[in-house]
Amino acid sequence: MSEARSVPDAQAYRPPPDTGLAVLHVEDAFVVLVKPPGLLSEPGRGPDKRDSLLVRAQAVWPDARIVHRLDMMTSGVMVLAREALAHASLSEAFRERAVDKRYEALVHGRPAQEEGEIALPLVVDWPNRPRQVVCHDTGKPSLTHYRVAGEAHVEGVGTLTRIALAPVTGRTHQLRVHLAALGCPIAGDPFYGIAGDPSPRMMLHACRLALP
Repeated sequence: MSEARSVPDAQAYRPPPDTGLAVLHVEDAFVVLVKPPGLLSEPGRGPDKRDSLLVRAQAVWPDARIVHRLDMMTSGVMVLAREALAHASLSEAFRERAVDKRYEALVHGRPAQEEGEIALPLVVDWPNRPRQVVCHDTGKPSLTHYRVAGEAHVEGVGTLTRIALAPVTGRTHQLRVHLAALGCPIAGDPFYGIAGDPSPRMMLHACRLALP
């Protein structure tokens, strides 16, 4: 395996073209969408980072409000509230870990065990933020359950291992750090991946949300 790549310099935000929203479900209380990779969940700092899933959704549903977030490079299922009661209820469900979140990742290497859990304390690496590091002195607990779900061949990259992930906690970059610590960095991850990775994107997808 190649050496870990260093944290990249800040690059201009280049969101994917707006080809329309991928809508999974819509009702008066909330809407469920699929966020494409490379798009912010909500606006960042500065007018150049305004384009986001939330802004695109508000062009259709002006009452849409953010409830949770995915990393910019992560694709997958997101729920947006459309009224105050739903926003409060959904926010509490995420805060109390009552939402069942499932992800899939394509990774380099293969875990020694076909399934298990990864429990590591994480803290922000301030000189290189938003990068996170494992720190047993000051880190906050984090827990992820994983299972090997097969293999996938990606053209120009090769054969990767497919990992099913069920995070219990929701720390920043948790799945990315956990898989790298397992010796199986996510393909295309610029922070925790391998140098010279030819992957066209970061191969992490939020595939399922089960709401109470």
